[in-house]
Amino acid sequence: MSTDLQRQFVRVATAPGVYLMKDVDGRVIYVGKAANLKKRLAAYFRPTARPDPKTTALIAKIAAFETIVTDNEKEALILESNLIKRHRPRYNVILKDDKRYPCLRLNRRERYPRLEVVRRMTRDGSIYFGPFSSAQAVRQTLKIVNKTFKLRKCSLREFRSRTRPCLHYQMQRCLGPCCLDVDSRTYTKIVDEVVLFLKGRTPRLIRRLEQEMRSAADQQAYEKAADLRDRIQALHKTLEKQVAVTTDFADRDVFGVAACDDGALVTMLTIRGGFLLGRRHFAFQQTLATRSELLSSTIRQYYERTAQVPFQILINRHLEDAALVEEQLCAIREGRVTLRVPQRGQGLRLTRLAVQNAEVRLREIIDANAARRHLLERLQQRLALAALPRRIECFDNSNISGQDAVSAMVVFMDGQPYKSAYRRYTIRHHDGPDDYAHMAEALKRRFSKAESDAALPDLLMLDGGKGQLNIALAVMRELNISGRFGILGIAKKDAARGRSQDKIYLPGRANAVNFGRDADLLLFLQQVRDEAHRFAIGFHRRRHRRSSLESALDGIAGIGPKRKKILLAHFGSVRKIRAATCTELCALPGMSRRAARQLKEALAGPEPGCKKGTAHCRGPVGRESRERRD
Repeated sequence: MSTDLQRQFVRVATAPGVYLMKDVDGRVIYVGKAANLKKRLAAYFRPTARPDPKTTALIAKIAAFETIVTDNEKEALILESNLIKRHRPRYNVILKDDKRYPCLRLNRRERYPRLEVVRRMTRDGSIYFGPFSSAQAVRQTLKIVNKTFKLRKCSLREFRSRTRPCLHYQMQRCLGPCCLDVDSRTYTKIVDEVVLFLKGRTPRLIRRLEQEMRSAADQQAYEKAADLRDRIQALHKTLEKQVAVTTDFADRDVFGVAACDDGALVTMLTIRGGFLLGRRHFAFQQTLATRSELLSSTIRQYYERTAQVPFQILINRHLEDAALVEEQLCAIREGRVTLRVPQRGQGLRLTRLAVQNAEVRLREIIDANAARRHLLERLQQRLALAALPRRIECFDNSNISGQDAVSAMVVFMDGQPYKSAYRRYTIRHHDGPDDYAHMAEALKRRFSKAESDAALPDLLMLDGGKGQLNIALAVMRELNISGRFGILGIAKKDAARGRSQDKIYLPGRANAVNFGRDADLLLFLQQVRDEAHRFAIGFHRRRHRRSSLESALDGIAGIGPKRKKILLAHFGSVRKIRAATCTELCALPGMSRRAARQLKEALAGPEPGCKKGTAHCRGPVGRESRERRD
C-alpha cells in the first residue's frame, strides 16, 4: 500500500457506509458497501499469506479511495446501488440491460388481450413472462401458444381496422374477435389458460381441460370435446420436453456461482411448478467482488428489472447482507421471499446443479476466449501486423446507382462483434455511383476525430480490392496517421475475374495473401466483412424506403404529417389536390386559409421530380396513394 493510501486508511471510520475505489485518472473503478468500513478495506490493503494474483493485480490499479458513512447498512445498500448506476465502475458486477432479452407481455386491461414480444418490462399493469434467454426461445414459446390457444394474433391497429377475419380464424387458431361478437367470458377463460401455461402450471391446466372435456362429452358436445382433446395432447407433448426436478411442485429460483482467475459466472435455474423451465448465465470478466458479493449483486440487480420474484430463492453460499436482500425482494414481490442455503435434500441437489452448470459454462467461455485469442495471434503472424488485432474495424458501402448512398462501420473486439461501437455514415458530398469517393468520405469522417492511438483500430478492413485499399492509404496519409495500424482489402470471389475465392490484399504487396492451411483465418475475415455488408445494406434499405415515400407535399410550409394524411385521404393524389380550390381545401378538418394558400402556391408548377404521364403523377398507383394506404 502506498503512503497516501495508508494515511487515508488510518482515518477510515468503523461505521457502515460505502467506499469508492479510484484509479490514477480519478475514475471510479469499484464501489462497495460494508457494515464496518475499516474492517472491509483492511481486507484489500493488508497483506495475506496466500494472496490472489488476480485480486492483487486489480488492487494495484487503486490510486485513491473515498468513503461515505451512512446511518445503517440498509442506507449503504441503497447508496451503493445508486453510485454503481451513476459511475458504472469497471470492476463492479453490472448486469447487462435486460432490454436485450425478449419477454412476452399480456395486457389484461384490453377486452381481447394478445401476447406481444417486448424487450423491456415496465410497471404498467400488464403481465410479463420472461425474460427469455434468446429470441428463438420466445418464438418457440409463442408458436406453441398460438397453436394451442385461440388468442388474437393481430396488432391493435389491425384489430380496429379489420373488416373480415384473417387466415388464423380460417385455420381455427383464433376466435376472430376483430370482426365477430366473441363472448368476453369465453375469451377471458382462454387468457387464464395461457397464463397458467406460461407460468409453468401445465399439469394443473391439463387437469382442468380434462374435466371440461369429460363434461362436454357427457353433454354430447363432441366437437368441443374433440377440440379440448387436441389441446390436451399438444400440452402433453410440451410437458414431455420439460424436466421435473422437485416433488413439491413449488416455484423457486436457484443461483450458483463459479469463479476462477480468468473470470466469474452466476447461473440461475428457473423452476416453476416443480419443472425446470430454463437457465440463464451472467458472466463477469474482472471484478473486485468476492463470491458472496458477486451473488448478492446479481440477485439484487436481476430482480430490480423483473416483477416475477418467487417465494423462495436457493443459493449455494451465505450472504453477509442476506436480511437486506430479502427485505428488498419482499418489497418488489409485495409478499414474503426467503433466501435459503440448503444443506441437504433436493434443495442441496438443485444448488449443486446450478454450480455445475456455472462451472461448465465458465469453462466454455474461457476456452472460447482462449481460442479466439489464439486465432488473432495467428492472424497477426500471417498478416505481419505490428500489434495483436484486438480491435478490428471494417467499412462497406451501399447504394443503388449512387442514390441514397451510405457507408457503415462494424467493430470486432477480441474476435467478437462489438455492436455498441458500430457506426453509420450518410454520404453527403458525392453524387453518383462512385464507390471510391464514398469510401474516402466515410474514412475521413471516422479518422479525422481520432486524437490518440487509443481511438484507432489495430486492423482496418475495407470491403473491396486494391482500389479501396489505395483510397484508404491516401486518406491515412492525408490525416497523418499512416502506419499506425494495419490495413487490408477483402475482395469477393468473382469467377469472371479469375477469383475463385475471396482475396486479401495488403499495402505494398502485388499478390493476394495465400492462407494455405489457415483457411479458418480467411473465414474469420469473411465473417467480419459479411457483418459489415449486412449492416450497410440494412441502413441503405431503411433510407431508400423513406426516400421512396417522399411526396410533393413534403417540405411545404404549414403542411405537416397530419394535414398531409388528411389531404391524401380526401383527394387521393397530388394532381387532384393541385386542381382543388382554396375553398375546397379550407373545408377539410384542420386546414386554415393560410395553409391552403401556401399549398396552392407550392403546387402551382409540375410535381417536383416527376414527368407528365408517369405512374408517380397518375394518382392511384403513385407514391401518395401508397402513403394513404399505409
